[in-house]
Amino acid sequence: MTQQPAEGLPAPYFEGIDQFDAMLKLTDFRGKKIALYFYPKDSTAGCTAEACSLRDSYGLLMAKGYVIIGVSPDSLKSHKKFAGKHELPFSIIADESKKILTDYGVWGEKQMYGRKYMGVLRTTFIIDENGIIDKIISKVNTSQHGKQILDL
Repeated sequence: MTQQPAEGLPAPYFEGIDQFDAMLKLTDFRGKKIALYFYPKDSTAGCTAEACSLRDSYGLLMAKGYVIIGVSPDSLKSHKKFAGKHELPFSIIADESKKILTDYGVWGEKQMYGRKYMGVLRTTFIIDENGIIDKIISKVNTSQHGKQILDL
């Protein structure tokens, strides 16, 4: 597992295709604040609650200058279905190669019911207008995540 980048350091470069078939790159968002959130799996309870919380806070987040970008290792097809079903207005990048997940140090060992496995460590990086990591939210409140970001 790669070490997670720290607050105050430049955000690792990323690029990927979202559910709208657009290529997104970190450099496209200079001058904007990014809430880059990493989640384990489309259509699971926690990930759906998190995405819907961000959707429901989307107008307020945009008013505060945020761009919301989700990343998970799911396929583009899965993202299109998930985003369509829940009417997600923001981009979610398919990172099947796990390059972005690894670069951000959020692909790591997890444990459930005593079993260890590799997976996505649910984390949100707030990246400032200059591409610097402003805040890292590692204790994500899935049902209140939009508010959690707004309260920063």
